[in-house]
Amino acid sequence: ARPRTGVSKQDIREQIWDYMESQNIADFPRPVHHRIPNFKGSYRACQNIRDLEVFARAREVKVDPDKPLEGVRLLALQSKKTLLVPTPRLRTGLFNKITPPPGATKDILRKCATSQGVRSYSTPVGLDSRVLVDLVVVGSVAVSEKGWRIGKGEGYADLEYAMMVSMGAVSEETPVVTIVHDCQVVDIPEALLEGHDITVNYVLTPTRVIATGCERPKPTGITWSKISCEMMEKIPILRRLLEREMQAGKDVTLQDELWHPSSLQKAPPSTVTRPQHVPGLEEDSMGAAPGSLQGEGPPRAADIYVGNLPRDAHVSDLKRALRELGAAPLRLTWQGPRRRAFLHYEDPASAQQALSCLQGLRLGTDTLRVALARQQRDK
Repeated sequence: ARPRTGVSKQDIREQIWDYMESQNIADFPRPVHHRIPNFKGSYRACQNIRDLEVFARAREVKVDPDKPLEGVRLLALQSKKTLLVPTPRLRTGLFNKITPPPGATKDILRKCATSQGVRSYSTPVGLDSRVLVDLVVVGSVAVSEKGWRIGKGEGYADLEYAMMVSMGAVSEETPVVTIVHDCQVVDIPEALLEGHDITVNYVLTPTRVIATGCERPKPTGITWSKISCEMMEKIPILRRLLEREMQAGKDVTLQDELWHPSSLQKAPPSTVTRPQHVPGLEEDSMGAAPGSLQGEGPPRAADIYVGNLPRDAHVSDLKRALRELGAAPLRLTWQGPRRRAFLHYEDPASAQQALSCLQGLRLGTDTLRVALARQQRDK
């Protein structure tokens, strides 16, 4: 299949989902929209992994919990390999190790390979476990013969891979396999790829084994600027990884807030929701030193301080108010736990004009304190 030009990842997803449903290629659970789609012939596609040398020599295999990968999970168990399955939505950790009971029959192994098996026959694998994954198997919505992959859009497969890199479980050389229907193999414009997207080395379909020869570098760890505070709240293991990387001196600034581990007690990440993108109103993810606007120097003449934010304010509330008043800045630095934000404008004249628009600005019942950031610092 050849997507039209100017296509987005979501366009490609919708095209695949619609086609699989309309042609009755889709299999339970249906409809396949917003899922890694299961398809008729998925077990046949899974059997092709036996032809791969990388599977034959692998001892520890990480396989996603998606329905179309059930056949690979069963083959891994039958081959006496260590099977690691990510915790659904990473709610309680990163991996579960599937441990069939001694002398398990084929029927029990089949059950172990299902989602029920993850619940009934698994033990959690901690962050400190010395896991070395020899092969990664992921689900996809679409994949190209070049090895470029599109998931269902929630980013969990990319995040799981980045977390495995961070804990030393995989390296650039660890092969990645995906299993799809033939109709899911499409051309994907390279412009759609981002640095945190994982690529695949092998694509297995019911009729083909494709060695992609992909040389595009895989992610080298977690891109913290892509992680929202909402995700930090939902995924406890991310918080532990962030603390580790922070102690190692890495930049762990998040996407939508200046957050660090101590704020878990002082101000729960739930006080900030992941904002919707507003054109012309970008968030700035610069680290800020206490008592200053930016770590890199004093406030600029084109910066505005906004204080007295309500404790339960969301960054999206402030964005909406700024947009309605026609005072959208170039960038915004949100410091919700400290009940303040900074607005960065193009030049002092734009900042002065915005300042006059923002006098008397209210969020809920609270009137906000608005001033030029330099004047506020002098006070």
